[in-house]
Amino acid sequence: LGCGLRTCYRYLNQTSRSFAAVIQALDGELRHAVCIFYLVLRALDTVEDDMSIPLDVKVPMLQEFHSYLYQPEWKYMESKEKDRQVLEDFPTISMEFRNLSKVYQDVISDICHKMGVGMAEFLEKKVDSQHEWDKYCHYVAGLVGIGLSRLFSASELEDPIVGQDTELANSMGLFLQKTNIIRDYLEDQMEGREFWPREVWSRYAQKLSDLAKPENIEMAVQCLNELITNALHHVPDVLTYLSRLKNQSVFNFCAIPQVMAIATLAACYNNKQVFRGVVKIRKGQAVTLMMDATNIQAVKAIMYQYVEEIYQKIPSTDPSSNKTQQVIASIRAMSLPGSSMASRHHYSPIYLSCAMLLAALSWQYLSTLSKATEEDVQAGEN
Repeated sequence: LGCGLRTCYRYLNQTSRSFAAVIQALDGELRHAVCIFYLVLRALDTVEDDMSIPLDVKVPMLQEFHSYLYQPEWKYMESKEKDRQVLEDFPTISMEFRNLSKVYQDVISDICHKMGVGMAEFLEKKVDSQHEWDKYCHYVAGLVGIGLSRLFSASELEDPIVGQDTELANSMGLFLQKTNIIRDYLEDQMEGREFWPREVWSRYAQKLSDLAKPENIEMAVQCLNELITNALHHVPDVLTYLSRLKNQSVFNFCAIPQVMAIATLAACYNNKQVFRGVVKIRKGQAVTLMMDATNIQAVKAIMYQYVEEIYQKIPSTDPSSNKTQQVIASIRAMSLPGSSMASRHHYSPIYLSCAMLLAALSWQYLSTLSKATEEDVQAGEN
């Protein structure tokens, strides 16, 4: 590795508690492209998050950010954010970006442009309708899924269809982002951020902050269950997307966050704790998931297991109970056990060594997904 790339991997390990390990397990030149993609989006995200930058400076900065990739000198020294290093040393990142093959550069620059424009749009407004919730999640996470999918295809490790089917790739991002937003209700409240869609929460409370009050806990949990039901609608797309992947390193990279997300939703469903503190998935559970999620049948079995867990917890009095049962029925149909369950523990040795390596590598990966740090960049958070 050249000096610049080494620096980029150091920044990756410093800024991504959860993605560093799986990115570094990717094959070939795809690894470098995804590392740079992550850092570019992390830099963009750092601008978006920085409340010390006035709006009249921040909006054009987000919209123009993609053009800084081609300005060797550009950097930003005024940030107060914890990850400000990626902005202060942006010239190293942009130089390594320009060293990537043009196919990769074009994807990264295009996604960076679209995301910057979308972030700028939502700086000035709140998430109202469920349609806008999908749109916001598309900008900050769906686009990451689309960009990554295009990188997978550009590397030729995956078929062209993976990069072309933007609907499925978008769902991969939306499922992760919605899970983070649902789980992080309290943390976001404490930091003065609101990402739950007004159209939904306004049916349960006057203000979003009211859901945290003990006297409103019944309504709060019903609101939570409705949002989890909304998020579960992305699972069929997630399974279809994963079933198309051919490369083992790409499969692990994509599947692990998705199984962590379904485990997180199962832990949050009908759980008052979401409004009182952090809901964590246990370390041991996370390790098991990471070691098991190495082929499509195993992932279907894991998804089946967790939607079953949710199904068992549906209260008969819940206003969303019918919708929740319906979406779970459609997920069950796609991930029927039997053939899938049987194959879950019959791995070839290569799967196991892969899984062990990942588990060992990614201890840090978990501490986040099981903590409530928002994994911002779904592989890109944000």
